[in-house]
Amino acid sequence: MHTILRSLLVALPLVGAAAATPVLLASTAAAHEYKLGDLAIEHPWTRATPPGARVGGGYLTVVNAGGTDDRLVSATSPASARVEIHEMSVTDGVMVMRPLPEGLPMPAGATVALAPGGLHLMLIDLAAPLVEGERVPVELTFERAGTVSVELAVDKIGARAPTEAQGDGHGDAHQGH
Repeated sequence: MHTILRSLLVALPLVGAAAATPVLLASTAAAHEYKLGDLAIEHPWTRATPPGARVGGGYLTVVNAGGTDDRLVSATSPASARVEIHEMSVTDGVMVMRPLPEGLPMPAGATVALAPGGLHLMLIDLAAPLVEGERVPVELTFERAGTVSVELAVDKIGARAPTEAQGDGHGDAHQGH
């Protein structure tokens, strides 16, 4: 993404500011990032769900560029009755998923990834299936930074990472939770 932006800025004098501005704005919008104080929420996404599914996962990356620790304490969405912060781990060869009722620490200067097979948001009692290509509104509440509204871009069923259609350049090579 940064290379694309740099290329556009270098080409700007050649094509004129008026011609390049829409392209630059479109590239920036495709990044699908949100800012809340020192926190950057990058590439929030989810997977499409089959009809009748009662749960869905939410994934994103939080970069805490500040000098103070924070904590993701809760999340809500009109797409589900409730949203929980979960952790998946393997204990004695058994995959275990558990809620994190105290929230998820966001250490100062660190990046925390919520991704399939690990930390994630669990959207419970979905109001309707999550449909590929749509966006799911979610409010994230942090202990110090406050609340931010984001949209989870809905990718295909079984996606392991957001696809290029989400604008972040990641591929979709594997399936699984």
